[in-house]
Amino acid sequence: MSRIGKLPVEIPSGVTITVENNTVSVKGPKGELTQRISPFISVNIEDKIISVSQLESTRDAKAIYGTTRSLIANMVQGVSANFSKDLLIEGVGFRATVKGKVIDLELGYSHPIEHPIPDGVAVTVADNVKIHVEGPDKQKVGQLAAEIKNYYPAEPYKGKGVRIVGEYVRRKEGKKSA
Repeated sequence: MSRIGKLPVEIPSGVTITVENNTVSVKGPKGELTQRISPFISVNIEDKIISVSQLESTRDAKAIYGTTRSLIANMVQGVSANFSKDLLIEGVGFRATVKGKVIDLELGYSHPIEHPIPDGVAVTVADNVKIHVEGPDKQKVGQLAAEIKNYYPAEPYKGKGVRIVGEYVRRKEGKKSA
């Protein structure tokens, strides 16, 4: 039995949750999220506490049990307080700007990279090199940050590129001349 799956999820004030036909909907001040859940899992709501339980003791039910609880907990946390990721661009001439629903990245290539911003995610750029990605859906925020980083990951010799703030980039020593 999953240790994470057994933990109850507390519902903060201002957040409402409904469970219908294997779909969990969470609505709060920061937005609304829905998630389909497995038919092997049962979700119960009692006195501002959500509990997740297995309906069967099969391998598939055990595999999805803790994951379902974590997804619901992330949805509750996201609609009450947004998730965010900060990225940093390093390099001469490297910069980013937001133009409507597109983030325009200049990363040393011969052309600018225009990446669309998904619905429900807000992107702000400060000082042309600090990107702040924010939204209620943890998966969308992390996915957008990873896609932006993948255009030019920080390289180990000079440290140029895009990296997530707090991420360690292992630096290598350059070529030595004899």
